[in-house]
Amino acid sequence: MNDTTTYSIGELAREFDITTRSIRFYEDQGLLTPSRQGQTRLYTNKDRVRLKLILRGKRLGFSLAETKRLFDLYDMENSSARQLQTIFELIDEKRASLHQQLEDIKVILVELGNLEERCRDELNELQDANAQPAKVSQE
Repeated sequence: MNDTTTYSIGELAREFDITTRSIRFYEDQGLLTPSRQGQTRLYTNKDRVRLKLILRGKRLGFSLAETKRLFDLYDMENSSARQLQTIFELIDEKRASLHQQLEDIKVILVELGNLEERCRDELNELQDANAQPAKVSQE
């Protein structure tokens, strides 16, 4: 693939197993900038790489705004030092967020275990009470 290779929206959608609507959405958000030939969008290899990065970022939990911020830095900066520093900051933020989610999940699992145990005890008590023969009153 060279720099002059272009892709249609359908080709990119098939390659990345996403909808053309998703690609148009990324374009509307300013993340992709295809050229136009009449009504046809022509995506360059740069757009293809950006789409790949967008999808990878989504899998890692980065928002589109965070991804756009990185793309904007890349487009503006001759040096990648600022971009790399921003990536480090985003990684730290994402890591902290994931650690918090992990702690929250652990707490919820403990609470679910406690609730399950209480429900099981109550069910056993109900079953034991129903298994007792009814007392006949002596009159």
